[in-house]
Amino acid sequence: MAAPVGGVVTGALGTVVLSAAWQACDVGVNGAANGLALIFYGALLTTVAAAWWGAAVGYIGRWNIPVALLGGTGGAAIMVWIFVALLHVPDGYRC
Repeated sequence: MAAPVGGVVTGALGTVVLSAAWQACDVGVNGAANGLALIFYGALLTTVAAAWWGAAVGYIGRWNIPVALLGGTGGAAIMVWIFVALLHVPDGYRC
């Protein structure tokens, strides 16, 4: 149960942070212009994060649940950081 929930939370967090970064840099025409890209990127991040949470909780969680949750959270934070660092300024926009 932790893998889908952790993946969705990580994907939503990454999408919200990326959207805020794009709004701060005036990327796109308006909020609707970025919606499709944000949906695609959010779904991609959700899938990768769910796989990470599944591996962390499924493998490490057999022995130590708190360590598995800590590892899942740390990995999710790193994923969101990389996600925003790579996509924060699309080509043609400088912030």
